[in-house]
Amino acid sequence: MANEFPQVMTIGGTDSDGSAGVQADLHSFFMRGVYGATVLTAAVAGNSYGIQDSMVMPLPFIDAQFKSLAADLKIRAAKTGMLADRALVQDIIKNWQQYDFGALVVDPVIITKHGAMLLEQDAYDAVKNDLIPLATVVTPNHYEAEHLTGMKLDTDANIEAAAHQLQDSGAKNVVLKGAHDNPEQKEVRDFVLLESGKTFWLSEPYHNTDRVNGTGDTLSAVITAEIGKGNTIEDAIRIAKRFTNQAIGHPIAVGHQYGPINHWANQIVYPQN
Repeated sequence: MANEFPQVMTIGGTDSDGSAGVQADLHSFFMRGVYGATVLTAAVAGNSYGIQDSMVMPLPFIDAQFKSLAADLKIRAAKTGMLADRALVQDIIKNWQQYDFGALVVDPVIITKHGAMLLEQDAYDAVKNDLIPLATVVTPNHYEAEHLTGMKLDTDANIEAAAHQLQDSGAKNVVLKGAHDNPEQKEVRDFVLLESGKTFWLSEPYHNTDRVNGTGDTLSAVITAEIGKGNTIEDAIRIAKRFTNQAIGHPIAVGHQYGPINHWANQIVYPQN
């Protein structure tokens, strides 16, 4: 029967060196046993040294991609990544509300793990006020959660309060990713608030490495893949945390500087380089 195989979708930009963006999402989808489709929103010319150029896809072309996928595939879950500007965010929302693509995982790519803002204010406002309220799962990093809530996340109590604030804004399930920029830390702790009200912490060892490109993409992509396979939200989040930590903990030698994580680590352990 057509479309029996689990299918999921990523909505985001390409990263030409394959370390992040839709490439990292597709690596993750493949490794978790789902078929991955894409709506391409932007293209980035970049490598392990940084980004050299980029361009945003025309909105009519983005609309055409949504229409094509809706006419043929059975997408069971989807995720968003980096969205360049307000017009693009609003166009994604318009298309999302027009078609049935299952659960929506929002990776609000607005601030780097070092605290640098990635979006202009109007695009940030659209992500915060219009996109995140549609999320089945939202996965902000430490600095994004601080910015989105206006809170300093320096205590467990504040982190838990911030998660409830994001849920109150409309997101059904919240994963607040812990900070991982201190070489002295021993673990990375994420806080999870489910739609049911259940809460828990997830902890994995901290790995002191600069091979971390695509970490956030991978976590949200694995959650998307597991939802698409029919797993519960809680199981999807737990699997994604373990998968991503393994990928960070077994680096591969690709690029000269800030390289990608290793999506194959959960099946094949490569020697560290």
